[in-house]
Amino acid sequence: MNDDVDWIGLAGKKARGKRPAYFDDPAVDRLLSIVMAIAGELSVTRERLDTIERLLDAKGTLSRADIEAFRPDRDAGYERGLATREYIARILRGVQQDMEALAEIEPPMEEVARQLEES
Repeated sequence: MNDDVDWIGLAGKKARGKRPAYFDDPAVDRLLSIVMAIAGELSVTRERLDTIERLLDAKGTLSRADIEAFRPDRDAGYERGLATREYIARILRGVQQDMEALAEIEPPMEEVARQLEES
């Protein structure tokens, strides 16, 4: 690990531009940002654990150098991609369900336009 990098300073660095707002309450937006950052960190941890498991299966032992040098093959990459997509889908399941519920309530714009033309 590079000790010359100020990780805390980099983490606190402000991004350019205005922060996107998704909710009326800025506290909810901050909470969403925190939750998604934690989800990202856990995703990285899950991939690192996958690396450790694959190295142990292949070699029966491992070192930090083995972990850092590991590059997944095509099949492992596919499995990881699938696992990541499933993980994200589970995290965002509530949002997806809300979006689906809205789609059921609101008719498509074309339907609204057709109804307006007929009236």
